[in-house]
Amino acid sequence: MIEAALFDLDGVIVDTARYHYAAWRRLAEELGFRFTEHDNERLKGVSRMQSLEILLEVGGLVGRFSAAEKERMAERKNRWYVEYISQMTPREILPGVLPFLAELRKDGMRIALGSASKNTGLILERLQLGRWFDAVVDGTMVVRTKPDPEVFITCAERLGGVPPQQCVVFEDAVAGVEAAQAAQMYSVGVGDSRLLCEADCVITGFLGVRWRDLKMKLLAVKR
Repeated sequence: MIEAALFDLDGVIVDTARYHYAAWRRLAEELGFRFTEHDNERLKGVSRMQSLEILLEVGGLVGRFSAAEKERMAERKNRWYVEYISQMTPREILPGVLPFLAELRKDGMRIALGSASKNTGLILERLQLGRWFDAVVDGTMVVRTKPDPEVFITCAERLGGVPPQQCVVFEDAVAGVEAAQAAQMYSVGVGDSRLLCEADCVITGFLGVRWRDLKMKLLAVKR
């Protein structure tokens, strides 16, 4: 039985990755080095401060800055990112997401959002998506980041205590799939099947995907 669907936000519901990348690239340029899209792949699913450490590693700047200086860098990056996402519109919701959410609702599923982003509230407001989620857990509400399962376990609790084994997680990052597995939840990878091969199922996106069919595949997975 599957009673609840838990969604990551970035790369699953909406593609904010390009805005994150633009802000991190701007910071790297300010620090005097090039930060590529390939480098940016390493930042998927991790916290802002962990992302900054990776960026500094790419630039060969590990150990060069104090904690206070790094905090200011992260704040600058986030300020730029917020400028970018403040211009978002509902047209940026990824294809197929709204029909899929509607089908989940029709099936009586409870729906939650579990994201490391501290800007989740702003994004949901800009996209007019808040009404679809019975619970929202973001980076301001949890201590540990993925692959730790805290964010998804908290989602299940906020949905009224749905047992983890009756939840399915939709994730585009390896760390998110690992978090779902650590929570003993079903996992659906959204994106590249080569990267997300540990997920119970993988879809390239939600366009044309039916929950009824996906649920049958998940329930056939041996736990």
